[in-house]
Amino acid sequence: MKQASTIFLQFVIVLIGVGALGSLLWEPWIEGRNAHATFFQIYFNDPFLAWAYMISIAFFVALYQAFTLLGRVRRNELFSQRSVAAMRRIKHCALIIIGGFILPAEAYLFFTHPGDDIAGGVFMGMLVGFFCVVVAAVADVGEGILKSGVNAK
Repeated sequence: MKQASTIFLQFVIVLIGVGALGSLLWEPWIEGRNAHATFFQIYFNDPFLAWAYMISIAFFVALYQAFTLLGRVRRNELFSQRSVAAMRRIKHCALIIIGGFILPAEAYLFFTHPGDDIAGGVFMGMLVGFFCVVVAAVADVGEGILKSGVNAK
């Protein structure tokens, strides 16, 4: 892969990270029920916000691993144990987001709001869950390819 392509992809990953961080910091201030809340009310009285910030840790770890993996591609070090470990970490982060955060959040919505209209929250959970399943599957396939390349080397 050409160096310009990997640098561009690393730039895109940085943009995704900055956009996600900006969204995490900006969205609570414009949310309907928090529009006129104080700093303390927004960040310390909302358990869902704490849940979202915990999800973001795994997300940012996966972004960092993808960034370092592209750096190895640029330096022609793709078929190494470090690359295999990076793909494994990306897969684990995606699975942690699904199993540790999305599924419990969906269960929380179903059991604590039985008569409410929770379709939007459920759809967002399903959308993020689907994306994470795709990322985990691609990372698993990539890990297998990299393992076989390391073994052949």
